[in-house]
Amino acid sequence: MRIFLTVWIGQVISLFGSKLSEFALGFWILEQTYRDTGAISQFALIILLIYLPKVAISPIAGVLIDRWNRRSAMILSDSATGIVASIVMILALSDKLAVWHIYLAVTVTSTFNAFQLPAYTAAIAQLVPHKQYSRANGMVQVSNGIAKVASPFIAGILMKLIALEGILTIDLITFVVAIVTLISVRFPRVKKMRKRRQATMKSLLTETILGWRYIAVKPGLSKLLTFIAISYFTTGMLEVILWPLLYEPNSTQRLGTVLSIGGFGVLVGSVLMSIWGGSKNRVQTIIICVAVQGIVILTASLKISLIVMAIGIFIYLFCYPIIISSNQAIWQSKVPSHLQGRVFSLQQSLERGLAICAYSIAGPLVDRVLNPLMAENGLLANNIGKFIGGEAGENQGIALLLLLLGILNLLTVILAYQEPRLRFLEQELPDRHWSPVKEIGNLSTVVNNEVKLNPDK
Repeated sequence: MRIFLTVWIGQVISLFGSKLSEFALGFWILEQTYRDTGAISQFALIILLIYLPKVAISPIAGVLIDRWNRRSAMILSDSATGIVASIVMILALSDKLAVWHIYLAVTVTSTFNAFQLPAYTAAIAQLVPHKQYSRANGMVQVSNGIAKVASPFIAGILMKLIALEGILTIDLITFVVAIVTLISVRFPRVKKMRKRRQATMKSLLTETILGWRYIAVKPGLSKLLTFIAISYFTTGMLEVILWPLLYEPNSTQRLGTVLSIGGFGVLVGSVLMSIWGGSKNRVQTIIICVAVQGIVILTASLKISLIVMAIGIFIYLFCYPIIISSNQAIWQSKVPSHLQGRVFSLQQSLERGLAICAYSIAGPLVDRVLNPLMAENGLLANNIGKFIGGEAGENQGIALLLLLLGILNLLTVILAYQEPRLRFLEQELPDRHWSPVKEIGNLSTVVNNEVKLNPDK
């Protein structure tokens, strides 16, 4: 655990700096565009570009991660992101920063981040005993919680004291700290990796497809992936609408306060997972938490107010690290270490695929469809509008979206609970504990054996 803790501390510091910049740049973009027609769509574009390149390149990145040293992949990602942050900082200092610069910067950063998360997730299985997977993943979520609690409040203050340029400088320093911690440690070597690379040198596309086949022959894993993907879709929609809903011109107080409360929910849930370690029945835990999130969204649609949003965000994000940690612990337990890079990349790409759809459609859906329907003389204003949201206007369109998302979440939970292959996933699939010397055979043999074990697929 010593090596993991060293890496974790570096990533906590780096993530905190990234969240400071994320808040500062997001607020800066809102200030540049909030008077424009379709402001939500413009804000949604930045979120889309944060994730779309990552999702597109992750399957290939996963194959490369399995070939490379995972520590080196993390160093590459942190270094590239630090360089991009430096360029943005220089543009801001010279007063030449434009919105399209931010779009380009997050696209490049997202591309390199495609290597970061799968390498970090796969490294946990290398560095941590298998019984501690849920706890280690909980610690990773703790770092997210710390950043989400502190960064909006602190960034709001720093925006007034040192402006955007100062926050970007802090972010750059945190990347240096993360790189130094990674350089200072050595990961255990997976001895079979080099042998397999020499014996079975395949094209990246072929190995990516084989990684997908590993998931496809296990109906429990594929159903879990679909269920989590729908949860990501809901979260993606909420990410798009939340910032514009909370934004006040020339003030970070309202936005920063509610985001910090939500971050506190992430922190409490993450600390709980780190101490508790998770339930033995992780799938059931995930289903219950998603159901709670659905109820929260439905409740929020009935009354949009600052207090309701703050409480709702706290509960919703309290459940989030429990869902993510439990989900990752299942995948880390069921997937052999030498396949984890490509399988985790595919898993995260497919899970995030629906979130990409959410980022793409949320802005136009609210701006062009739901807001007109719920406007004062809109088609739904005098019926559904009487029961949800507040006064007729933009918030009514968002309230209708919350209502639809809450219903979607709860229907998904009902369908998931009725799927025995999902409910009994952990009992059906054996755990695959990592070993640095155990020879499992080449990738094609592993996949073919899985097909033989699951002839119905």
